[in-house]
Amino acid sequence: MLRGENAQLVVDLCERALVDGRPARGLGWTDTEWGFELPTMVGITYAFTDRLDRAEQLFGEAVRAFEISGWSGAHLAFAHTLLGLVHRRRGRLAEAEGFLREGLRLADRAGSGLPVHWDATCLLVDTLIARGRTTEARRVADRYDFGPPYPSAMVLPDGPCVRGRLLLAEGRLEEAVAELESAGAALEPRGRFNGIWAPWAGDLARALADTDPVRAAQLATRARVHAERFGTDTAIGEALRCVALFVPPEEAVHLLAESVRHLEASSSAYEHAVARFEYGRAIRSPRELARAQKLAATCGAETLATLAQQVRTSIRSSE
Repeated sequence: MLRGENAQLVVDLCERALVDGRPARGLGWTDTEWGFELPTMVGITYAFTDRLDRAEQLFGEAVRAFEISGWSGAHLAFAHTLLGLVHRRRGRLAEAEGFLREGLRLADRAGSGLPVHWDATCLLVDTLIARGRTTEARRVADRYDFGPPYPSAMVLPDGPCVRGRLLLAEGRLEEAVAELESAGAALEPRGRFNGIWAPWAGDLARALADTDPVRAAQLATRARVHAERFGTDTAIGEALRCVALFVPPEEAVHLLAESVRHLEASSSAYEHAVARFEYGRAIRSPRELARAQKLAATCGAETLATLAQQVRTSIRSSE
């Protein structure tokens, strides 16, 4: 999954790791010999391959298993964080924020600087950015020292990518470019090309759009190649939306329409709302912008909903 190989193959391997969709005997959430690594890895993989129903089922079982067993520390904090991941990927941003804040609260009770702190902070920062609450995301990042040096353990999603996204949202372009370039330099030699897990290329293309459009377009094109190899609707839709920034207007409209089609078929409601907003703005359609506004509001992306309403009003007043 991290390498961005064919998602159907990845999902087939996940299915083989389970028995009737659940961990085999001795490999469950509270198993004392093997720990909870196997169902965790399978569930995270499902979450990044557009199989969110399966991920939510596994992580919901984790919460129940830990609560029944009286595991109220880092394990339960991680289970809430994993459910927050599912809701973030679904575009249920308010629900994601709730689970992630609870994950941090439980983690704070268990100690400081735990691996779960990194995961919950990273996901919460990303969720707050999607909601348009950049200042709040910065407060969370600063409170939990979210930045270099990063831990050697894997962070979900990729930590430097999310920090680069935060810097970009804050308008700190030079710092964002440096962080995203560093992320790409660390990930590419390791063959990690999943642009949903690690969206450095798309965000770097956007950061360079004005200052180095040629390189930005090349980054977007390469990201599209990797997305099509991976093959999920979310990955392809997001890549097409980025490529549309660097082509002539008529081609951009076509790419945005394709992006909307893929993301509408996915479980990624927030990304669908963004793509529909950009498509509606490109074709100056109040109807499409109204749909984008409704989608964004349902997701809890207040800033995007407000922007869609403003652009819609502006188009109507100019007609």
